Order: sequence, then C-alpha cells, then structure tokens
Amino acid sequence: MQRTFTITTKEREALYDITEQVEGIVRESGVKQGTCHVYVKHATAAIMIQENWDDSVQRDVITLLRKIIPRGAWEHDRQDGNGDAHLKAGIVGPSETIPVKDGKLDKGRWQDLFLCEFDGPRDKREVIVTVTRA
Repeated sequence: MQRTFTITTKEREALYDITEQVEGIVRESGVKQGTCHVYVKHATAAIMIQENWDDSVQRDVITLLRKIIPRGAWEHDRQDGNGDAHLKAGIVGPSETIPVKDGKLDKGRWQDLFLCEFDGPRDKREVIVTVTRA
C-alpha cells in the first residue's frame, strides 16, 4: 500500500513530527508484519528518526547542521541561494525504513519520524509512505 500526504512548513530550517500521519497509514494498510518506508520527494528536505521527548534534540540537529554546513559558502548559492539546504538534505537523506510488527511501527520508545525542512517555508512538502507485508 502507498499513500502520500503533504506538510506545510513555516520556517527555513526545522524538524516536523510526522509520526502520527505515518502511523495512521500503517493502521489503514492492515499490514501486521512488514516494513514501512517513508520518503520525502524534495532535494532540500529529508526524513529523520530522532528523539521526541522534548524539542531540544530537534533544535540541536539544526544547530549542528548550520555549524558544519553554513549558508552562503557554496557554489550552488550562485543559482538560487540554497546550496546549504541541498547539502543538509543529502547528508540526512530522503528516507527511513521502519519495521512493522503487530500492525504498528516497531520503533524505540523515544524514536519518532521527522520531516526535516532545510529550505522553507514551503506550502507543500510531499511525503510518500509505502507499507509492505513481510
């Protein structure tokens, strides 16, 4: 089963929790054992599994990436000023795969799924969720 949903982002760089949307698609699929693949269809956004106990870890992710990939230092910036966003998205990656066990995402207690926005705000970031049986 495959479903697509969209996220509207409000900041240039931020992490957005998409766990509930993905869990809903897994429930809808009826798959009891298998995998769930989550993919963002954009070159300046990414998908990450990270802690969601509080938002300090999410802010730390953005702070770290800003330090190692600063804005305005890249050849691609001459085209449209978002060279750093492409590099951040490439390092984090466009997808994650999570096991499905007993009809639920088999993730750790503190793990949740995030859309990572590196070139916002954007009206429509598309996330594709594919659930397959084992």
